[in-house]
Amino acid sequence: MKTIYSAIQPSGIMTLGNYIGAVNNWRAMQSDEDNKCIFALADLHTITVRQNPLEFNKNCWSFYALLLAVGLDVKKSVVYLQSHVAQHSELAWLLNCYTYVGEMNRMTQFKDKSAKHADNINMGLMDYPVLMAADILLYDTDLVPVGYDQLQHIEITRDIALRVNNLYGDIFKVPEGFIPKVGAKIMSLQDPTSKMSKSDPNPNAVISCLDAPEVIMKKFKRAVTDSDATIAYDPENKAGISNLLGILAVVEGKTIEQTVAECSGMRYGDLKVRVGESVIETLRPFREEYERLINSKDYLIACAKEGAQKAAEIAEKTLKRFKSAIGYII
Repeated sequence: MKTIYSAIQPSGIMTLGNYIGAVNNWRAMQSDEDNKCIFALADLHTITVRQNPLEFNKNCWSFYALLLAVGLDVKKSVVYLQSHVAQHSELAWLLNCYTYVGEMNRMTQFKDKSAKHADNINMGLMDYPVLMAADILLYDTDLVPVGYDQLQHIEITRDIALRVNNLYGDIFKVPEGFIPKVGAKIMSLQDPTSKMSKSDPNPNAVISCLDAPEVIMKKFKRAVTDSDATIAYDPENKAGISNLLGILAVVEGKTIEQTVAECSGMRYGDLKVRVGESVIETLRPFREEYERLINSKDYLIACAKEGAQKAAEIAEKTLKRFKSAIGYII
């Protein structure tokens, strides 16, 4: 049995990119009886950027409800809030002592976020990858479903695990990153050379999983494409059309080749409408289930508590193994 671990930050909105690039894959993985799936809301990571407390609390519950609404099954997977499992913070501190400042300075995300938040370059922002390493290593993780932008974090996790193992023996399982062939990186609808981001200031660039159908269609109709009117999957030279084809392939459960063949000869406007309609129908049951769950707070609290208890039981075993190896009194 393979252990699958991944997490998502409860900040802003859950985008179509989050769903296609992450949560959709999580749902598929939990259906495999050979997988033990553990999924978290990475709320400790979220406060590296200042949050409004009321909005932050609301977002945490909203994201948790949406994870369940899109199909994460608390009977098949462990679904919890990171801050509810104290072992994450404790292991992160211990791993700090086996991580070098130079490694953190070289992390691309630290450089990018420091540029965007120059007035708040805090230690948490620099230490983000160590906490992520703790998240992953606590659960003896085999595979971590991630987007391309997170591969560097998987590499530093592996480096830290190997460093500890070389010193103390086989303490941590060394994880592998997993990137799906299609949909790993959904691009902005207004700038298809950039990733779809929940923090994008242009609302037309991003599809929220909770957008109304008419809003979704309007955004797809405004999607940036190109001027040569040819349907082809060529991310380098036809980024906008390739992005639409990638979205369509995932939500309809087809290969890129099948999707291109079906859409060959279409006008760009017709392709945009087809993608919009398919996305609307994909998200419709999630929005309906979300509305039910977000108004069932007692149920959400019970699920989150049970998920945290299950996660803590697993995490504590790993933490004790590491602390014992270092020499702590257990």
